[in-house]
Amino acid sequence: MAKKSIEDIDVAGKRVFMRVDFNVPLDDSLKITDDRRIRMALPSIQSIVNRGGRVILGSHLGRPSGDASDSKYSLAPAAARLSELLGKPVAFATDTVGEDAKAKVAAMGDGDVVLLENLRFNPGEKKGDETFAGQIAAMADIYCNNAFGTCHRTDASMYAVAQKIDGPKVVGNLVAKEIQYLADAISSPERPFVAILGGAKVSDKINVINNLLSVCDKILIGGAMAYTFSLARGGAVGGSLVEKDKVDLARELIEKGGDKLVLPVDTHCGDAFSGDCNKQVVDAGQIPDGWEGFDVGPKTAVMYAEIIKSAKTVVWNGPMGVFEMPPFDAGTRVVAQAVADCPGTTIIGGGDSAAAIEQFGLADKVSHVSTGGGASLEMLEGKAFKAVDILDEA
Repeated sequence: MAKKSIEDIDVAGKRVFMRVDFNVPLDDSLKITDDRRIRMALPSIQSIVNRGGRVILGSHLGRPSGDASDSKYSLAPAAARLSELLGKPVAFATDTVGEDAKAKVAAMGDGDVVLLENLRFNPGEKKGDETFAGQIAAMADIYCNNAFGTCHRTDASMYAVAQKIDGPKVVGNLVAKEIQYLADAISSPERPFVAILGGAKVSDKINVINNLLSVCDKILIGGAMAYTFSLARGGAVGGSLVEKDKVDLARELIEKGGDKLVLPVDTHCGDAFSGDCNKQVVDAGQIPDGWEGFDVGPKTAVMYAEIIKSAKTVVWNGPMGVFEMPPFDAGTRVVAQAVADCPGTTIIGGGDSAAAIEQFGLADKVSHVSTGGGASLEMLEGKAFKAVDILDEA
């Protein structure tokens, strides 16, 4: 999947449309509460600025209905934060392809940066509309995909714009790094290769488990989906979250996985969804009525940690339990520490796993934290990405 990078091409005096992922969380006063996605895009933006290019940034934020008057979806706070991080003005266009966007792009000089308003304010974005894509493409000479979080989508700015720009179509540093770790590490991993899969639903991870069973040495299962596997083995799950319609599928995965698929041996339970509830640790498959599993138990956490520490490649997607609510964060915390201590290549597959590793202060102790939960899952499934395939080969 090696693609030509923005670093490989001459950008001096050229207009570069860079699709970024500035889908950042905002509080009620529209202040950014986590600017990580903006910071992750900085190296590629700075590279173009430093080499005399002109950067036109496009992103989505949330799921607006298409009504541009809804200020809670405006990218204006992202423009202000990016300006602070770059230490220079960032012009903010109040529309996507309208008069303000055209005027601000026309006024650009070398080294300037413009951020367009939320692309999803235009209904053509989600539809992959070619007219909308053509209007964006007309503003630029070069296309740069630096939005891994939406690489699994074919929204207009991800695919049709790249089709319509005559010049180079390249990846930014962020997408290049994601491809390097997620695609390359899985296609030729150093062994032992261990995957850790958590989260609520087996259905979300079916294709990932199926794909990884053919390439991994061990797959460690945690989170609420472990209770569906437990039910498939004839266990008692009390009031735990399960997918009863996926029990047969879980049974098939257990049979297919054999020794590769490792399930919890104990469970940390509570009698209510609260950190203050009554608690007990029981053997896996022995959760009594009136109780719910909220985390893997301590024996499981230690067992998983030992497997992780001996790995040469680790991919982690999904927490082991309700990591946001102590004491049911314990299993996820032990696994996170083991991943941080592992001397091999360690990859955190976005989403809640990324939130957990950040929460525990261990993000700088792993090889790579993915910026895209859904995209990283689809890459782990082995799916092709049209938005990446269309870009120039290295």
